[in-house]
Amino acid sequence: MEAVRIGLQVLLVLTSLIEVLLILMHKGKGGGLSDMFGGGVSTSLGGSSVAERNLTRFTVAVGLVWATCIVSLGLIDKFTR
Repeated sequence: MEAVRIGLQVLLVLTSLIEVLLILMHKGKGGGLSDMFGGGVSTSLGGSSVAERNLTRFTVAVGLVWATCIVSLGLIDKFTR
């Protein structure tokens, strides 16, 4: 059971780092902190591109893996002590 716990902890750290990078790759929607750092300079043509939609899907998928790791670690801690 210790190997599973260590594997989940490593997966949790990796998905956390990937999730942060994926969120930072998204385009700013305007009006927030992204405008302070030059994110508001570009104009949007209305719809999101295919790349942006795929990035959103990948971000959600990594977020689900991250949440599953947290729940699994909690269940392991609850039932092994």
